[in-house]
Amino acid sequence: MVSSAAASHDLFLGRYRPLRPLGSGGMGHVWLARDEQTGLDVSLKIVGREGKSGHRAEREARAAAALRHPRCQRIISLASDSANVYIAYEYIPGRTLREALRGGKIDDRAALEVAAQIADALAHAHRRGIIHRDVKPSNVLLAESDVVDVRLLDFGLAQMAEFDTLTALGDIPGTLAYISPERLQGLTATEAADVWGLGVLLWEALAGEHPFWGGDMVETSRRIEKGAPALETRRPDLPRHVLQTVASALLVNPQRRPSAERLAHELRSLPRRRKRKKTGGSKPSAPFSRAAFAAERLLPGALTALASGWVAARLPFYPAGWPLGIAATGAATGFAAPRAGLLFALTVAFFPLANISLGLAVVYAVVAAGWAAFTWQDARAGLLVAAGPLLAPVAALALVPLAAQAARGRARRAVQAGAALLLAALVAGLRRVPLPFDGSTPPLGLGVTGSTRPTAVAHALSAQLTAHPVLLVEALVLAAAAAVLPRVRRRGPWPAAAFGAAFLAATALAAPAAAVLPLVAAAWLTAGALALEPRT
Repeated sequence: MVSSAAASHDLFLGRYRPLRPLGSGGMGHVWLARDEQTGLDVSLKIVGREGKSGHRAEREARAAAALRHPRCQRIISLASDSANVYIAYEYIPGRTLREALRGGKIDDRAALEVAAQIADALAHAHRRGIIHRDVKPSNVLLAESDVVDVRLLDFGLAQMAEFDTLTALGDIPGTLAYISPERLQGLTATEAADVWGLGVLLWEALAGEHPFWGGDMVETSRRIEKGAPALETRRPDLPRHVLQTVASALLVNPQRRPSAERLAHELRSLPRRRKRKKTGGSKPSAPFSRAAFAAERLLPGALTALASGWVAARLPFYPAGWPLGIAATGAATGFAAPRAGLLFALTVAFFPLANISLGLAVVYAVVAAGWAAFTWQDARAGLLVAAGPLLAPVAALALVPLAAQAARGRARRAVQAGAALLLAALVAGLRRVPLPFDGSTPPLGLGVTGSTRPTAVAHALSAQLTAHPVLLVEALVLAAAAAVLPRVRRRGPWPAAAFGAAFLAATALAAPAAAVLPLVAAAWLTAGALALEPRT
C-alpha cells in the first residue's frame, strides 16, 4: 500500500507528497516528501501497524517531541490512519555516519567531534528521562556542512521513564553489535547503555574496525560480555587521554561508566592533534608517546626512504649516486607529510617502469592511483606493501602479516599483506629471479618488456598469475593472517602458539614447494611476538 501510493505520488494523509525514498529498516520506510500545506521538504517515516510497530512508532514520536536540542532530529508532526503511523521530521541533507566511515571520510579529529555532539544529544535526552537504546553509526546523520554537524536519529526504541516497557522478556531491542553487556544479561536499559553504544561507535571510528563483530551472533555476544579490546592495541599512536576516555565508556560495569554529559566534556577536553613545540625541537609534545611519534612521523619517513631508494637502486633509470639522494628526499618528505611521501614514492617508480615498458608504466599509474586512494586515510602506512620486495630476497615473506599490523583497519592490513606478495612476485619477474613461494623462474621481463600497449601488458601479467596460482593462494593466506592476527594479540601464549601453527600449516599447504625452514622461523617468530605482548 505504501509503495503503490509512493509510486503514484499520491498524497499521504492528503498532505505529504512522496519525492524519493531515503531508506528503510525494521521501523518502516522513510521518504523525502513535500508538505503541500507549508511547501517544506520533510523526512516522512511510515510505519505499519502490524504487531508492536505502530505502538513503537507512536512512542518514538512522543520521545522525539520532548527533545529540543540542535543535535536531535526535530519532529514536526504525528498522524495515523488505519494502516500506518506517519511521523514527519525535519529534513536535513547529508549522509549517515556509517556511510561516511565506509567511505573513509572520518579522521580522528572528526570522530572525536562527532562523538562529542552525540554525547550532547544523549545528555539532553537523559535529562528528560529518555534513553535511546540504539546508538549506532546508521542512526547518526552528518549534515552537509563545512563543519561537523550531527543529528541523532531514530528514537524508535527509546524508552521514556514513565512508560511501561513494550519489550517481551528475552526480546532485546537494538542492534546486537552495539548493545551493552548488561542488556545482553536481560537487565533494564539505563543511560549507561547509551554511553556504551557511543563508546563502541567511537572505538570503531578510531580503529577502523568493529571491536566485537567478526563472527556469528553467539560469538559477538560472548565478546561483548568479555569487554572491548584495548584501543591501544590498534591505535598506539593515539594520546593517552583519548585511549582512557574511550575505555571509560566501554567499562563492563555500567555504574563505572561516565554520564553522557561527562563524556561530552571529556571528549572536548582531549588533544585533537599533536602540536609542534615553538622551540622547533624534534620531540613530540606531551600528549603523545614515543610510540605515537614513531608511528606518525618516523614510520612514513622510513617507508618512503626504503621504497623510493630501493626502486632507484634496483631498477635501471636513475644515474649513479641518485638513489641515495632520492632516499634522503623520500625520508624528509614522508617525515614532514606522510601523504606527500606516499605520492613521492609512487612517482619515483613510474620512470624506471616506463624505461622497461611504456604499457607497463601506464598500467602501474592506474594501479598506483587506486592504491593512493585506498591508503589515503592511512598514508603513514601506505607503503607497507614495499615490505614484499624487501623481505623476499631473505625468504622472510611470511613476516608480512606481522609488518602489516602497522596499518589501521582490518581491510587495509589484509590488502597490504596480499599486495606485498604480489608486488614481490612482479619485481622477481622483472629481475628474472625465482618467484616467491613458487620457486620457478618466469620468462624474461614477464613478457612485457618493450610493450607500448597497456592492455597487452595487463593481459600478460594476468596470464602469468594464472600460470602460477600458488601466488594468488598464498596472497590470500597472508591477507587472512594479517586480518586475523589482531584477534590473537594480548591473548597469551596458547592462542599465539595456535595462530603460529595454523599460519604455518596454511602457508605450507598453499605453497608445498616453498622452503620449510624460513616458514617455520617466520611463523614462530610471529607467534613469539604475540606471546610476549602483555595480556589485556
